[in-house]
Amino acid sequence: MNVEHLSLFVRVAMTHNISAAGQELGLSPAVASAHISKLEDALNVRLIHRTTRKVSLTEEGEAFLPHAEEVLAQVDAARASVGKGNASPSGKLRVAAPISFGRSHLVPALKDFLARYPDLKVDFRLSDSMVDMVEGGFDISIRNAALKDSTLVARKLAADKRIVCAAPSYLKEFGTPKVPTDLLEHECLRLIGLEVWNFNGKEGPQSIKTNGAFRTDSGEVVRDAAVEGIGITISSTWNCYQQIANGQLVQILADYTIEPETAIWAVYPSSRLLAPKVRAFIDYFSERFSGVPYWDAKSKPRILAHNVALISVGKK
Repeated sequence: MNVEHLSLFVRVAMTHNISAAGQELGLSPAVASAHISKLEDALNVRLIHRTTRKVSLTEEGEAFLPHAEEVLAQVDAARASVGKGNASPSGKLRVAAPISFGRSHLVPALKDFLARYPDLKVDFRLSDSMVDMVEGGFDISIRNAALKDSTLVARKLAADKRIVCAAPSYLKEFGTPKVPTDLLEHECLRLIGLEVWNFNGKEGPQSIKTNGAFRTDSGEVVRDAAVEGIGITISSTWNCYQQIANGQLVQILADYTIEPETAIWAVYPSSRLLAPKVRAFIDYFSERFSGVPYWDAKSKPRILAHNVALISVGKK
């Protein structure tokens, strides 16, 4: 069984496009199609349904895919053990990530990552919509939501701490909420889908259905609106740590935790052995965000200092 044919089959399963998969491996559409046909002939089974728009795996192809992935991973491991092959990750790595987190914390680290792995090429797709990894042909997806697809594996990269925050100018004019129910009297800036804010504190769990004239689907936009003094918002510390550090925003209701707790995850299709390029990416960013992430280490002192200062100027 030809390893190149297996590699092509795995990429076809990810991209649902023989020509695109072949292009990634330097093959013409005709050669790629011929390779798939040879693999099917060798196995004496049809692996792929072909249509004019895209291809999909047959039932036999779905059953064969994890075995093909395992064989390729074992071949890479065997070559690396004797100093050949993919000791250094190579090829194209397709990554999907949320726009805000990707721009703020993935892209700034790419220069060092690519310098460490010069044979690797990275294709980033930034979107705040949940992507279909298989349909989109992605190797890794960065998410901050719970994993629901049982065919995927998730590895935690960092905690996703969220805080309630506002501009000093807003708090000076309208007062500083002391308990979650005070938010009912304030202008709250909301992410679409996050209109109800859940808190946990000494009084127990509390759910606040917030009100406000502005909402958006962008974490960066809602943060910037808070900086302008339009209202109070919830933001992940990785998204607002610079504004906290320079005093544009301050944390309020610091004695309450926001539920549910979330995290930043690297999600990838399940297989017994990780491809070297996927492992390299996950290990690199796990190390970069390990322990207390740099955004929390930088923002924490200013959060506390501003809270103390604002207690004296709040009207409530």
